[in-house]
Amino acid sequence: MIKERIIGYIEQSIRQNWDIEALSNYREKGYTYKEIAAMILKYHLFFKDAGIAEGDKIALIGRNSANWCSVYLSVLTYGAVVVPILPDFKPDDLVNLVNHSDSKLMFADEKIFETIRNSKIPAIEGVISLDDFSLLDSNAQIKEIYAQLNERFTRTWPELKPDHIRFSGIDNEKLAVISYTGGTTGFSKGVMIPHRSLAANIKFAQEHMPLKPGDPLVSFLPLAHTYGCAFEFLFPFTFGCHITILSKTPSPQIILQAFGEIKPRLILSVPLVIEKIFKKQILPVIRKPQMKALLAIPGLNKIIHKKIKAKLTDSFGGRFHEVVIGGAALNPEAERFFRKIGFRFTVGYGMTECGPLISYSSWDTTKLGASGKAVDTLEVTIDSSNPEKEIGEIILRGDNVMLGYYKNEKATKEIIDEKGWMHTGDLGVIDREGNIYIKGRSKVMILGPSGKNIFPEEIEAVINNMDYIAESLVILEDNKLIGLIFPDYEMMKKDNISDEQLVQILEKTRKTVNERIPEYMAVTKFRIHPEEFAKTPKRSIRRFLYTKD
Repeated sequence: MIKERIIGYIEQSIRQNWDIEALSNYREKGYTYKEIAAMILKYHLFFKDAGIAEGDKIALIGRNSANWCSVYLSVLTYGAVVVPILPDFKPDDLVNLVNHSDSKLMFADEKIFETIRNSKIPAIEGVISLDDFSLLDSNAQIKEIYAQLNERFTRTWPELKPDHIRFSGIDNEKLAVISYTGGTTGFSKGVMIPHRSLAANIKFAQEHMPLKPGDPLVSFLPLAHTYGCAFEFLFPFTFGCHITILSKTPSPQIILQAFGEIKPRLILSVPLVIEKIFKKQILPVIRKPQMKALLAIPGLNKIIHKKIKAKLTDSFGGRFHEVVIGGAALNPEAERFFRKIGFRFTVGYGMTECGPLISYSSWDTTKLGASGKAVDTLEVTIDSSNPEKEIGEIILRGDNVMLGYYKNEKATKEIIDEKGWMHTGDLGVIDREGNIYIKGRSKVMILGPSGKNIFPEEIEAVINNMDYIAESLVILEDNKLIGLIFPDYEMMKKDNISDEQLVQILEKTRKTVNERIPEYMAVTKFRIHPEEFAKTPKRSIRRFLYTKD
């Protein structure tokens, strides 16, 4: 069992990097480690006076920002439980998740809170703005406590010093974060991530990803997800880095612009950004007939590859140790080309239930097509008679693994067996050297190109309620969500709807569906599937028959 503590890492970094800038929104003045410490201690006083105990839940709903990060640190180091919720869920889903989590306080962007202000959230005693930390709503007691908070903080800490930084001594096995993997209560699972999981992820990153105090980083992945939170925020924070946060969901163009200005030392990415660069900037060049001919000439092809690598490296700021790609599978053609030119990138493997890291290897040791080797805080194997050659489910156990799903014992028992092995639902093999090769996903969940978890049943549940649709199946094809539609032919016959009319109706239906679900779940296209989908004896659709490997 890991001895290091995430709170210990945070304390040490604040004390050692007191006057260094820690967190800032893009092109804005940021907070030093000292200023972050002051905010943490101020909110510790507030939580205590408000009757918040260790283990109580506090919801955090907002776009990425330095304020979001400071609240996360405040809750975590107090020993309360952070409940980060993606801001792009629909208002009803946000309310469902806040209620399901049993949160007592909420920090939220003001625009988001306005959409749920009149909803029933009975357990919430106070709501604080992530924009300016003003009190948006509360009971009378919280209002009085919050009004006196600044004065109380000044009285308690008249002259704050590094030696004062001593936070909660909460046990490593206790719950730290509830991370929701879906939006609606029917499908959402609250992943219970303990302190040891966060500590294990940070310890591995500190030992294997080279950074030093003051190094600049750019954070653009969703911080409400474990991948972005652990490696664009918590890990660099514990190293004394300066993290610049792109607060709105940025386009690849904005991301590259920020890289050019900030020149980050480590880059975390999802395949979407890398693949767009490959598709838009590289493929059009290397597929020209003249260039193909030049690339076929030994010696000359190396010169061309070197120039492409230099241009690509420069587009990422030019000063990074490596680009770590995770969240979904990387396009194989892009991976082969980047490897051929010697671009410094690697592909990792993880899942929310492991906070998130499962495997990683540095860019100069990783193997083509592999997702690195298992981290040293996990035991990873393949559930097959020959793990090197026979594809089987990837199973694991160790410090990174979650406690279970919040208030869902049935789902917990389905993924963690009696011996403590967690069944990932992913299929793969492990070679003799320990490299993990993922061969497919047996789970229903789709890992979208932006790195967000997508549960197709949530989308299908909306689609299936529409006119002229008997059933549907949502699949990922060329990084786009496609809805396969089996029409309700009886209804069409009754209403005298032709095939041509159906196509027009379905396009309107698709737009209606997209208005009812988060943007990252948007369906790009409906395709008519003329016959009923093949089913299991339990009448579940045999999804693997309709998805590409």
